[in-house]
Amino acid sequence: MDAGGTITLDCRRLLCPLPVIRVQDRVADLAPGTRLEAICTDPGALRDIPAWCRINGHTVLETGDRDDEYFVILRVGR
Repeated sequence: MDAGGTITLDCRRLLCPLPVIRVQDRVADLAPGTRLEAICTDPGALRDIPAWCRINGHTVLETGDRDDEYFVILRVGR
């Protein structure tokens, strides 16, 4: 967890659908309101994880890329 209270999930070197599956498995153990950042190397995660969030009631706070990696920050819903 970083200083801002965000849990980091390493999804590097995983290809679709594994980043979404890892996020789904991790979110299942988290309380509503928890922030989770998934760090990925598969650019498809920028599309797939937000789509999964919309379907499952989670809020995407930010997406982007840095240092040849992609990230999705979400807030766990109910």
